Amino acid sequence: MSESYTGEAYCVKCKEKRDFTGQVVVSASGRRMAQGICPVCGTKLNRILGKA
Repeated sequence: MSESYTGEAYCVKCKEKRDFTGQVVVSASGRRMAQGICPVCGTKLNRILGKA
């Protein structure tokens, strides 16, 4: 079961911070990231959380 994340991230398309819910994944460089979808425009959001 993967970890979930609820918080805010900056949407590049809307140019505003948006609240979102997403999944926590580990990038190739070893960083934990929350990935989700912008509820307004549907663009993919990423927020770097820290090292795994």
